[in-house]
Amino acid sequence: MKNTETERKFLVDRKKWLTMSKPSCIPYIQGYLSIDEDKVVRIRVAGEKGFLTIKGKSETFSHPEFEYVIPADEAGELIQLYAISRIEKVRTRIQIGKHVWEVDEFHGDNEGLLMAEIELEDPEELFDKPVWLGAEVTGDKRYYNAYLSIHPYKTWQ
Repeated sequence: MKNTETERKFLVDRKKWLTMSKPSCIPYIQGYLSIDEDKVVRIRVAGEKGFLTIKGKSETFSHPEFEYVIPADEAGELIQLYAISRIEKVRTRIQIGKHVWEVDEFHGDNEGLLMAEIELEDPEELFDKPVWLGAEVTGDKRYYNAYLSIHPYKTWQ
């Protein structure tokens, strides 16, 4: 399938992350219109851009994903009117080797969670691991953003 995303997720060592210089981050607000076992429908405002995303059921590292750019003001309005849950975070994109890592620092009810993800062409593809990379959480549904929007990190035992 052409619209397949293959990604791996990791926790980030906060102490190491905070000591390094990095590019500026972009604020994100994500509202979820539908969350079920087979699909997630999300509206996102990322800085000055808006997106509508539909993600299919994950199969290990990969899942179908369709993403469309929409006006940011309309994305914000859709979140306000129709989101059943939401998350807030800032994202830093940082190049390590030939890949771009996206590091998310969560706010609100998910404050304290710091995660990184990398998109790959193939699940077996090799990649450089930055010094701030922690444990891999790929496939652990608790770390999916949609799950975090309903079961915030602050409520975990």
